[in-house]
Amino acid sequence: MSAKNLDRKNRWRNKTVAFRVSPEEDAQLETAVRLSGLTKQDYITRRLLERDVVVQGNPRVYKALRNELAAVLEELQRMEAGSGVDDELLETIELIAVILGGLKGEEPNE
Repeated sequence: MSAKNLDRKNRWRNKTVAFRVSPEEDAQLETAVRLSGLTKQDYITRRLLERDVVVQGNPRVYKALRNELAAVLEELQRMEAGSGVDDELLETIELIAVILGGLKGEEPNE
């Protein structure tokens, strides 16, 4: 049985919610969590409740961005002339662009 946790609003978090995802969905979720700087619990809760996920720049987020950009670059170099880019890679690139734009203080559609 999991331990009770008290959140920032003095609510007991003692309910467990579990669900299954595919390995591809798990990889996408892990990438988004790493790039957000939040815990997985906080990230999923905010997304499920349709709240904004605001990324606060810190060394951990910058390191995750650097690592994800290196992985994207490696994948793009592996492909020939950008053909065959899968949707998951495009979503990762879009997420990185949004986060970097937010860290620079730009609106998402600028």
